[in-house]
Amino acid sequence: MTREATLGVVLAGGLSRRMGGGDKPMRMIGGRTILARVIERVGPQCDGLILNANGEAARFSAFGLPVVPDSVEGFAGPLAGVLAALDWAAERRPDIAFVVSAAADCPFLPRDLVARFQDARLREGADLAVAKSGDQTHPVIGLWKVALRAELRHALVVEDCRKIDRWTARYRLATVEWPTIPLDPFFNANRPEDLDEAERLASLDAQAS
Repeated sequence: MTREATLGVVLAGGLSRRMGGGDKPMRMIGGRTILARVIERVGPQCDGLILNANGEAARFSAFGLPVVPDSVEGFAGPLAGVLAALDWAAERRPDIAFVVSAAADCPFLPRDLVARFQDARLREGADLAVAKSGDQTHPVIGLWKVALRAELRHALVVEDCRKIDRWTARYRLATVEWPTIPLDPFFNANRPEDLDEAERLASLDAQAS
């Protein structure tokens, strides 16, 4: 199947309240930051990669990525980060029709994320795609059509629609499932205690690679 060009966005615009504040993606797992692991997983799959983050962009300068803040004020959640990426793609990369989003706290993302999203979208005639593992969907890990950015902005700004599932329900959505063995590729480090589990999973991941 012919796949359209896809921009990747790593969503790091949250407040990290459950982690106690600060930049959660900069926490270390197996001697590397969570963010470095996410970039290493997602970057090679995409036709460009950006980082959605608010505040001082220079703190991420070591990663060499464009840092794109939310354009909707008030920390409106992951959809605001997706919108920022769709707008950036439309303005800077008119050759790109789709954006894939990845949470900045998911260090074990699948290396076939973009390919499987695009294949499912084409096969099912879908507008969007979302990840699933086990019995849980992961709405932050998704494939988004740049052409829907005006509709998303209206939903966020006018309707105050911040829940991803509520917005994606308006469109044809492909759900793509991954196995959870040997580990769930969408494990996310939300709380300090998750870092210990992430260390254990990093060892499993290294063995599986």
